[in-house]
Amino acid sequence: MHPRSSLVAAAAVASLALTACSSGSDGDASPSATDASGPAASQSAASAQECLPVPGDQLVVLEDDMALQNSDNIIPALNKDVATQDVLDVLAAVSGALDTPSLIELNKSVDIDRQTSEEVAEAWLDQAALGIAETGDDSTIVVGAANFSENITLAEIYADALDAAGYETDVREIGNRETYLPALESGEIDIVPEYAATFAEFLDGDVENTVASGDIAETVAALTPLAEARGLVVGQPADAQDQNAFAVTQGFVDQYGVTTLSELAASCGGIVLGGPPECPERPFCQPGLEDTYGIEVAEFRSLDAGGPLTKNAITTGEIALGLVFSSDGALATS
Repeated sequence: MHPRSSLVAAAAVASLALTACSSGSDGDASPSATDASGPAASQSAASAQECLPVPGDQLVVLEDDMALQNSDNIIPALNKDVATQDVLDVLAAVSGALDTPSLIELNKSVDIDRQTSEEVAEAWLDQAALGIAETGDDSTIVVGAANFSENITLAEIYADALDAAGYETDVREIGNRETYLPALESGEIDIVPEYAATFAEFLDGDVENTVASGDIAETVAALTPLAEARGLVVGQPADAQDQNAFAVTQGFVDQYGVTTLSELAASCGGIVLGGPPECPERPFCQPGLEDTYGIEVAEFRSLDAGGPLTKNAITTGEIALGLVFSSDGALATS
């Protein structure tokens, strides 16, 4: 088993949760909105039916079928000195088994069911049955984690998988990216679970230039040289994504027959939207819905960034559509 220790970080004040999950919170790094005269916008929402909010307990994310959001897939980031092919293969096995529904269930187990990240990681790895060969050399690998539950659980999964391969591991909870990145570059920690698009934008550092996209292959192609320039290596991305998403209730889906944002634009006019206060100005939020999809927003309610206010407003019927995070445990159907 890997021992848990803590890395004291005086600078770790701000949570990474919004940064990791929202490219827009990292300097508005999101795809440019398409021209409003494009195919999506040409479908006049003004003539569509008014789709009122439908209360209900089950949240459903509408598919982002035109890739408004950047691809924030889970991806391991490694110091180059530990990035042997054997270690990369172990982490690739984890990535190959980790999809968004699995990540939602992991988050539900920790955030809602109140299990520990260690317990949840161990159970997931047993269920995944990755068949990891014991090829490690007993060397110690330090896996860092940002200080929010999802990232801690992912770090525990990485550590358990490396344990199974024959390495000694140590999981250290750290602060935000500004705190753990120098530790990763220096070799104080060896591996961190990252979010591909947000990490690429952070390393690029140019708020006027978006290097990530809604295509994970393109995002990784942009991220790889940026990481290499810092002495880092990125592994295989998982299908699992933690990024901005827009949710309705299952009752809304059943009543109006929409499962994608394009279908919402074609079928519904005058939507009541809820989200963080900056949503009306951020390209990944209201402007993106309007310009990329042609969705007509009749009213915006200022709430929070994928938090309890927004989720409660959706389920109680205060709003029809709300910004959430795609891996939120509240999206679990079980």
